[in-house]
Order: sequence, then C-alpha cells, then structure tokens
Amino acid sequence: MARVDMAETENGGAGDERSRSRFRTALDRWRGDRGVWRRGVFLAACAVLLTLLMVFHAEIPNRIGNLGSLTETFLPWLGVCVPVLLVLALLRRSATALIALLLPAVVWVNLFGGLVTDKSAAGGDLTVVTHNVNADNPDPEGTARQIAGSGADVVALEELKGEMVPVYERALAGAYTYHSVQGTVGLWSTYPLSDPQPVDIGMGWTRAMRATVATPKGDVRVYVAHLPSVRVKLNAGFTANQRDNSADLLGEAIADDRERIVLLGDLNGTMNDRSLNAVTAQMRSTQGASGDGFGFSWPASFPMARIDQILVRGMEPVSSWTLPETKSDHLPIAARVRF
Repeated sequence: MARVDMAETENGGAGDERSRSRFRTALDRWRGDRGVWRRGVFLAACAVLLTLLMVFHAEIPNRIGNLGSLTETFLPWLGVCVPVLLVLALLRRSATALIALLLPAVVWVNLFGGLVTDKSAAGGDLTVVTHNVNADNPDPEGTARQIAGSGADVVALEELKGEMVPVYERALAGAYTYHSVQGTVGLWSTYPLSDPQPVDIGMGWTRAMRATVATPKGDVRVYVAHLPSVRVKLNAGFTANQRDNSADLLGEAIADDRERIVLLGDLNGTMNDRSLNAVTAQMRSTQGASGDGFGFSWPASFPMARIDQILVRGMEPVSSWTLPETKSDHLPIAARVRF
C-alpha cells in the first residue's frame, strides 16, 4: 500500500509540475510576444466605448427615436458584452484589450452587482402581487387560480378584457372577499376596500385606479396602473411618448397623495428608464431594495426586462420575487412589505 501511495504522490507531483510547466511556457510565450500590446486595439476601444455607454447612459439623447430610454430599458444586458470581448481578447492574445476590459467589468458590477445578490428577509405585514394577464389569455380561469394560490393579501390585475372580467371574478371570489374593477385594471383584497376610483393617465379610457385597503396594521393606498405600450420601429425608433405622458400624470396623482402607498402594475418601462422619473423618483422598487436577482418579468418565455413593477412609499420592502409562468406573456411578480 505504501508503494502505491508513493506512486500516486509521485504521479501527482509530476502532473502538477507538467501543469506548471505548461503555464510557464504559455506565460513566457506571451511575454516574448512583442505584439501582445499592439494587438487588440480595436477590442480595447470597444471596451472603453462600452464603459462610456454604461457610465453616461443618462446623456444619450431621447430626441432621436427615444434612444436613451431604449438603452436604459436593456442596460443590464450590456454586461453580456464583457465575456464576449474577453474571449476575443484571449483569442487575439492581447494584453491591451484584457486590461481595458477591467473598466466595463468594474462599472457593471458597480451598477448592477447589488441586484445579483439575494436581499430578501423574513417577516413583513402585507403580501402583494401584480400580473398583466394578457387580454388574449387562453386560460383566464387557470391564471386566476394560480394567482389565488400565491397567498397574496392584495392582487392587482392588468389588461382585463371586458368579457373575461366575470371569469376572473368567479375564480378569485373564494380567496378574495373584496374587489373593484375599473376599466381594464382591477384590485382584489382579503381586507376591506374603500373609495375605489379611476386615475386619469390621459388615455381616453381607464387603465389606472386607486383604492384604500384597510389592513390590520393600518390603511394603505393602492394604485394599479397599466401604462401605454412602447414599440421599436425602424422608421421611428423607440416610440414611447404616450407612455411618458401617462407616467407624468400618474406621478402627479401619487405626489398629491399623502397616504402610505403601494403602486402595482405594468409600467412598460424599467427603473433605469429616465422617462418614468415622475413615478420612480418618489417611490422605492421592492425588487431593487429586497429582491433576489434582477426579477425580469417580460417576455415570460425568456424574460429580458422588468417592466412590471411593485413600488412603495412610506413602507419598507422585505422581499420581492417573480411567480411561475401563467398563460400570459408576462410573469406575475410579488413582494412582501413591512409597515
């Protein structure tokens, strides 16, 4: 046995020596390669450009096709460029490009590193869920049952087609005693609702509402909103003017409200999008404050952006997460908050 152990030790030592030898050979080859600093200048320039794009995204003008808002909607995905450039730099054996890549890597971690970690905690006083159920949902009853199974105290639904409202009402009646539907948005609650009313966001029909929920810990004003959709067109760019105007009106309504507030809904924009500042500047994102990961909610088949939001004011986010996929093109999202 001692002889076998010795052989294994000797083989392991030889293997380690060979690995170190290969590493030293590769390192010496890099050191001896005079072009290692001259190659990859274009890749280094791309890394610097990527860094500038992330640092100064707020300076990208919206005058041309709302390019600034489009960039900010998918801003976290710019980080994907870092490993791509890293592979290319290694293939090119470019020390210049490798060093330049430190810049976008550090900036991305500074901007979004905090979202990668799990910040959720136990406890909380109120659980809320919001879901854009999709007007063309082929299984509204099944979707409603899934949402009821979440155990949320308060549920907001958006994109409610008129003829489907009774289906959602029947499916949710067993779990939620109180509810109100205003236009294409609705609010369901286990606690009493009072003063439900539409909120004008300048669309000509009702896609936003508010009501007061009487919880055991006190009243909460709950807003539900579905801001206008945005489009990306070759001839017009990122068309979001109507959404931006509606966001301003929603922000004004919230600013005039002195109550403890929860905003639930599909804002068709991310927290990074400057055009939603009228709303986002005065509220906290539960995902940003207490979520696990980015919490992307759309499209449900391959989520790339969190355009569905739970925002609070006068309350403390405890945890925030996405729920399993339904028959909608959005994922439901949930949060728990503390008074």
